[in-house]
Amino acid sequence: MGGSALAAYDDIIFTVVRDAQMDLEQRLDADVIYFNSEIRMNVFSWFREIIEKIAGRREKKNAIAIFLTTPGGQAEAVEKLVEVVRNHFKLVYFVVPVAAMSAGTIFCMSGDKIYMDYSSSLGPIDPQVPDREGKFLVPALGYLDKVNELVLKSGNNTITPAEFQWLISQDMAMLRFYEQARDLSVALLEKWLVQYKFKDWVVHRTQNAGAPVTDVEKAVRAREIATLLSSNAEWHSHGRMIGMQTLKERCKLDIDDFGQDPDLQRAVRRYNDTLSEYLSRVDIRSYLYSSHVN
Repeated sequence: MGGSALAAYDDIIFTVVRDAQMDLEQRLDADVIYFNSEIRMNVFSWFREIIEKIAGRREKKNAIAIFLTTPGGQAEAVEKLVEVVRNHFKLVYFVVPVAAMSAGTIFCMSGDKIYMDYSSSLGPIDPQVPDREGKFLVPALGYLDKVNELVLKSGNNTITPAEFQWLISQDMAMLRFYEQARDLSVALLEKWLVQYKFKDWVVHRTQNAGAPVTDVEKAVRAREIATLLSSNAEWHSHGRMIGMQTLKERCKLDIDDFGQDPDLQRAVRRYNDTLSEYLSRVDIRSYLYSSHVN
């Protein structure tokens, strides 16, 4: 396909995307942004610029819906993105068309609503941290679990010489950094769930139905969810995809199922799938988009 033909094809793609975004904004009563990227500080200034432009419009809405696709990233970067978006919008919704993993899950927990359908997934909140060389992100909990396993084996005198050699070669400062990343992830979940996701949870719906929900009960539920989502023993894999039904039943999270509205589901997939297929074709791995930003 020649250059002019590709340009015409791309024009058609973004016409579809703009129409889908307009449809979604009416259905969700929110401004819409598409976010498909690792969550690292290198996207911060880009994200801030787009949010400021969306929020600076005269017709800006009170809510923003973030269509999120991410393999994860750093909890510290998530915290900064949340500060930006909450500075400009009273309500924040997250729409997960396919998967938002690890730090993406943490990001979603800062929302007033989370939209998923039966095929969407979140992931365990195993924070990703830089390796020793700072080149790659690695899951922190895997390292910590392995170290704890070998410490127990050492105490039981069942550790092998090779395992002992590996254990003593570990950088204690890095391990402490991993612990801090884990603790930050849990702390952010606890804070944001109570502040945003649980703000309208005022009466119990199952046990003690009709009784008022106290702040202490909200905090306890938030800690239960954070602890469960950060448990390697529960999920076994950093890449485990946790579906909507499991999040509802096992984690007791309130999820809005966009699959219950076929028209909304079609709009979500038209918007997301069209952009995702475009990114795959042009080999772009980090992309933020809103039709409101030129």
